[in-house]
Amino acid sequence: MANRLTITPVKKLHGEVFVPGDKSISHRALMFAGLAKGSSRILGFLNGSDCLATLQLIKQLGIQVNEVSANEIILRSPGFFSEPSDVLDCQNSGTTIRLLAGLLAGQNFFSVLTGSEQIRRRPMGRVLQPLQKMGAQIHGCKADTLAPIAISPVPSLKGTAHELLVASAQIKSCLLLAGLFADGETSVTEPGPARDHTERMLKAMGAPIQVAVNSVSIRRPDHGLQSIDVIVPGDISSAAFLMVAACIVEDSHVILKNVGINPTRDGIIQALQQMGAAITLHNIREESGEPVADIEIKYAPLTNITLGSELVVRMIDELPILAVAATQAKGIAVIKDAAELKVKETNRIDTTVQELRKMGAHIYATDDGFIVEGPTRLQGAALDSNGDHRLAMMAAIAGLCAQSDTHVLNADVIKDSFPDFTNSLRCLGAIIKEN
Repeated sequence: MANRLTITPVKKLHGEVFVPGDKSISHRALMFAGLAKGSSRILGFLNGSDCLATLQLIKQLGIQVNEVSANEIILRSPGFFSEPSDVLDCQNSGTTIRLLAGLLAGQNFFSVLTGSEQIRRRPMGRVLQPLQKMGAQIHGCKADTLAPIAISPVPSLKGTAHELLVASAQIKSCLLLAGLFADGETSVTEPGPARDHTERMLKAMGAPIQVAVNSVSIRRPDHGLQSIDVIVPGDISSAAFLMVAACIVEDSHVILKNVGINPTRDGIIQALQQMGAAITLHNIREESGEPVADIEIKYAPLTNITLGSELVVRMIDELPILAVAATQAKGIAVIKDAAELKVKETNRIDTTVQELRKMGAHIYATDDGFIVEGPTRLQGAALDSNGDHRLAMMAAIAGLCAQSDTHVLNADVIKDSFPDFTNSLRCLGAIIKEN
């Protein structure tokens, strides 16, 4: 992936493409397979920087890995992790550091988790504090709020009931994974729904897990996790960029194949449909416990809506690209209840507003989201990813409907989640230069 992209406006997008494997599921498949005795096969693995960071750490923890191809991984595990001989570098992956904190909190060895400068700025107290309540000897910098994180061995964790103030799949998953090594029951209750890939996969691997409305409980398995084969569906968070592209470029007709439509992740589909998008799901099915479909998008005029609460939780990573759709829709869009955007790779409220304003968008930041007035004829501009893969892709999609060329700087971060982003767009008719 080049560090600078130049996007030329186009009159239509047309064709069928596959999107890369789901990032959340790819991470979990690697980590959970590392705890399952025997051989596990992962098909459709996301060969992006974040997931490759997890793959490297699984190797450091003593798991044998056979990379059959870029998207097929076979793991062989004794059913447990071994003490690493070096610090575990999670690079730029928040999912990796937070989930591994839970997995390693109950181990009988010492470990240290760190990451990029960006990761070392992201809040970690939200996972360290509840893990400490379970008896974990886990500490971080700045009074246990930031990485690096040091984890000392403990005889066992104790099952604990956790009540989260915000719905977060990373926090929930971290605590459930710690619960695999705890005496008694560990439960997590959230104020609303968050993605449930952890629960689905652990259940498929035989973990004693119980799911209720906004609450999950787990106990230590009697005989460890069972190895399984995982087919990773296409990532709806990546698909969202191509969906919005087809929604804002006139005369477009795009089909995205084999995309995961997990009901805790499909908020972007519902939001766009509420705005008037012509989106149809075909060939709905289930693979490896996850719902999958082909998504057809035809261009149709959009009308802005007010979006908040439960739907925002189900599309938190897609809100920057939804803002692009809002710039081309009629009326005023209000995105609220999205304060979680402030603690992503960047403060995505500020950076989304900052970059789209460079193109002439009428977008305004609020304490928990943003307001967009549309439709606006966007102007080509030089935009910066700010080191955030989703901001880089947002900028590129906005450029497709601008009045002149758009330049995206520091675009190489796109490889974190969508390594084939530019080629996928070119297959649909986009004109993109890499330099």
